[in-house]
Amino acid sequence: MMIASLAVVGFMFENIYSRSQEMGGPPPPAFLGVILVFAGIFNIVTTIPSIVAGYALLKRRPWAKVAGIVGGVVAAMSFPIGTAVAVYTFWFLFSDVGKQVYGVKKKELPPLPPSEWQPTGRYSADDGWVSYTPPPDRH
Repeated sequence: MMIASLAVVGFMFENIYSRSQEMGGPPPPAFLGVILVFAGIFNIVTTIPSIVAGYALLKRRPWAKVAGIVGGVVAAMSFPIGTAVAVYTFWFLFSDVGKQVYGVKKKELPPLPPSEWQPTGRYSADDGWVSYTPPPDRH
């Protein structure tokens, strides 16, 4: 879409340039070039968040929900298709299914005990404990 919109804008500026010669002088070509470059950079900058969000959602990265929200906000500026995509993105990410898929944080293991901690391995069988043999030393 970006390439198509730049082509349309370029065609329009070319029309303006050719018709303005009949009216006494065209606008400077450098001005039109600056406008085209600015429009291209703006399109690329507004496309990057959506691409990053799409990658994160596909790979189920932990930051995918945040990237999806940012991508949806930026895509909402492209009316009407981008707005519809943004509404669907928000609807999915804030629904129960979206929370299940992208809202659950990974559970972490508890920290290891300090290295100076040494279990005795002697427990009373009357209390329901069994004897403990420590694992082999990993050092």
